[in-house]
Amino acid sequence: MQRKSMTAKSFWIILVAGMTTGMGNGSVFGAAMMCFLGRGKFNDWGGWYGVAYDPTTFTGFIDWCMLVFGLAYCFIIWVGLNRHDASENSAAA
Repeated sequence: MQRKSMTAKSFWIILVAGMTTGMGNGSVFGAAMMCFLGRGKFNDWGGWYGVAYDPTTFTGFIDWCMLVFGLAYCFIIWVGLNRHDASENSAAA
């Protein structure tokens, strides 16, 4: 019987935990950057629907920070679980 890897067993945990943690940190980063820089060249606050994800708007910049940080945290959790799984399998062998 083939044993499933930790990353295969915890796909949804990686996705939910990584996106939740990363998007929270991305929103704080975006807000802190906006407080530091001011509105700058962001003449438009963003808006609804697709305009809210336009990185040239105030809200769009923060939304893109949240998405990038969320994906980065998913990748970090995935790498950590792969390394943990490899060390656990080498200790068992």
